[in-house]
Amino acid sequence: MAEPLTETQLLHWRTFIESSWALHTRLEDELRADTGLSMNDYHVLVALADAPGRRIRMGELANRLVLSPSRVTYQITSMIKRGLVRKESCPEDGRGFEAVLTDEGLAMLRAAAPAHLDTVRKSFIDQLDDEELAVIGRAFAKIRKV
Repeated sequence: MAEPLTETQLLHWRTFIESSWALHTRLEDELRADTGLSMNDYHVLVALADAPGRRIRMGELANRLVLSPSRVTYQITSMIKRGLVRKESCPEDGRGFEAVLTDEGLAMLRAAAPAHLDTVRKSFIDQLDDEELAVIGRAFAKIRKV
C-alpha cells in the first residue's frame, strides 16, 4: 500500500487538482463561448498547424495530445464534419491515416487564437512571475515524462 501523504503534501495536491480543474473549465468555457471550439478542438488545430505539411499520423496525434487512439478518432471525426480537418491515407505506406488541417481549420485557429491567448494570459501567465513560471515549467516537464 502507498505511503500516506503528509498534511503539506495533501494540501499541495488538492490545491493543484482544484486549481487545474478550475483553470481548464475557465479556458474551455471561454473558448466555447468565443469560438464554438472545445479545448480538444483547439489543441488538434494547434498540433496540425505546427506539423510539417499541416498533417500528423493519427497515432502520433494521440500521443502528442495524451488521448487514447479511440478518443482521437472520435475527435477527428467530429472535426471532419465541421470541415476543420480531413483524414487521409499516409503517403509513405498507405496503411495508416493522417489528420490533415484544412484551410477552414487554419482560419478557425487564427480567429480563435487571440481570445484564447487572452484568457490564458489573464487566467494563468499574468498570475505568476517569471520565476514561478520557470518552476512550473520544470516541474511539469518532469511529470510529463512519467
